[in-house]
Amino acid sequence: MESHTPRGPTLLRRLSFAALFIAFSHILFGAVVRISGSGMGCGDHWPKCYGDWFPPLTEPTLVIEWTHRLLAAILIAVLGALLLAAWTRRSEIGVGGRGGVFRTAAFATVMVVATALFGAVTVKLGNVPYATAGHWLLATVLIAALAATVIRAGGLGGRSARVQPATTRIARSAYVAAGITLAAIMLGGLTAKIPGANVACQGFPLCRGEVITAGGALHTHVAHRIVALLLLLHISGMVMASRKRSEAAVVVNALRVTLALIVLQILLAAAMVEMHLPPHLRSLHQAVGVAIWLSAFTLAYLARIASGGSSLSPRIEADTTSIPPRDVAHGAPI
Repeated sequence: MESHTPRGPTLLRRLSFAALFIAFSHILFGAVVRISGSGMGCGDHWPKCYGDWFPPLTEPTLVIEWTHRLLAAILIAVLGALLLAAWTRRSEIGVGGRGGVFRTAAFATVMVVATALFGAVTVKLGNVPYATAGHWLLATVLIAALAATVIRAGGLGGRSARVQPATTRIARSAYVAAGITLAAIMLGGLTAKIPGANVACQGFPLCRGEVITAGGALHTHVAHRIVALLLLLHISGMVMASRKRSEAAVVVNALRVTLALIVLQILLAAAMVEMHLPPHLRSLHQAVGVAIWLSAFTLAYLARIASGGSSLSPRIEADTTSIPPRDVAHGAPI
């Protein structure tokens, strides 16, 4: 089958990890752009800044926005190198074909270009909330595509998931967890961008009657908190259920990491609200949110592999060969 770990995957795995790290950093820098109000730091010009590729770095907002775009360019270059490396090795097991690194690398390349182009649309529209949310959604899909690429290259537990069995029950629960996580971070993005939404509820976990902005802004904020609570309850239930069943260790570890990140995020959210939204905590809150999405998606993908629902699922290593039956009398292969 074509579903084994690639032979000699070191280069692909390193490039995949590099692309994932740069994409993660790029998204976090996007949070700095939003929080600092630098979204229009280059004016309405794209991809240049005020008509120049290398503008005078005199204004802080320009420096922040230009650096954000520079990270996007670096990410495209690294993804291009990854795609080229995968293409030249496409005949190897686990690189080309269904379940191979090349397909997810190609999809990630398409997504980074789409995200960049949608970023241009967002700038042209003046960074309106729902255009920004669409840009954020594409960025989360990009993170997922890169995580899948790393897993297919044998990283993030991808190698272990091929040889450790898990139940379909935990796989289905992990899919639900990833869906809830995506809803939570999308609502979080809207809460951060819709005017008045982030300050609509002055208190944690309840508003304590201190509602600053009513209507859609408040509803978005409260919905974000409710979905985050549902995610905490769902992941906690998965952790307790995993203790009663024999599940793949790599899946259980991913589950525990996800739960720890969610608890950390809730503590950060409480501190952020009670301290009246200091910029450093807002940036950290988004960083942990992206980490939760990465962890939840990784959990779902590893559970899918370990439960046998993926083309990566067969429990056999790439370098394992089967010995043909031999004729007893002559010792020759039959």
